[in-house]
Amino acid sequence: MRPSRRTLRGLVIPIVLFIAWEAGSRAGILPMDTMSRPSDIASAAHTGFADGSILLATWETCEAAFTGFAIAAVIGLLAGIVLGLTPRLERIVGPTVDALRPIPAVALIPLALMLFGFGLRMEASVIAFACVWPILIVTIAAVRGIEPRLLEVARALEMSFFARVLKIIVPAALGRIVVGLRLALGIALIVAVTVEIVLNPRGLGHGMMGAQQSLRPELMYAQLLWLALIGWLLNRLTLFLAAHWAGGAIDVDRAGPAL
Repeated sequence: MRPSRRTLRGLVIPIVLFIAWEAGSRAGILPMDTMSRPSDIASAAHTGFADGSILLATWETCEAAFTGFAIAAVIGLLAGIVLGLTPRLERIVGPTVDALRPIPAVALIPLALMLFGFGLRMEASVIAFACVWPILIVTIAAVRGIEPRLLEVARALEMSFFARVLKIIVPAALGRIVVGLRLALGIALIVAVTVEIVLNPRGLGHGMMGAQQSLRPELMYAQLLWLALIGWLLNRLTLFLAAHWAGGAIDVDRAGPAL
């Protein structure tokens, strides 16, 4: 797939910044011990990919992020559809959701560590907790915003609950549900790296901390920029899959960033 004009125009600012960064480093304006040079960062990235260290860290981070995201998506979508269709039940569950939602996901790290120990399960559980709320809340709002006549048609046809969900509710609410999924996917990556930086000895977050502690800023920046590229690619992939599922109803190039 060829890059769009919007994507090419979006590369202008990063390219200008990298050129200015390289020029400022070589001119002695920027401190080399903390800023490094884009050319040195590229060399460190090449070495990291060649020896497989960055790829391994990427796999570990993405494995945790996708696992937590998948758990949150299943819980958030199913619960959101049920609560969106039954306002009375939502009024009962709502106060509990409002009490749990403000808890920072990182505050659960000690509990997750006590339950699961270091590793994938601990990290994925914290990610799932952080991701479930945007999916749940957006799905509830999306289901409530469905045209009532569509639900009346489903009842008139005596469709089962699962048939109603797959043929009526999900297609009608997909445009809004995708917003929650995009937000959650971005959160999954953020929380995964945060947990790795704070505690879990795996992934890109742990790799960046190791590079910083060993006074290798070029490697730290290489992993940081690679992480930014991963986030951008995940956002584009989410939009592409949603547009494919919606039959082209979602414009990938005009959907905007996931805030």
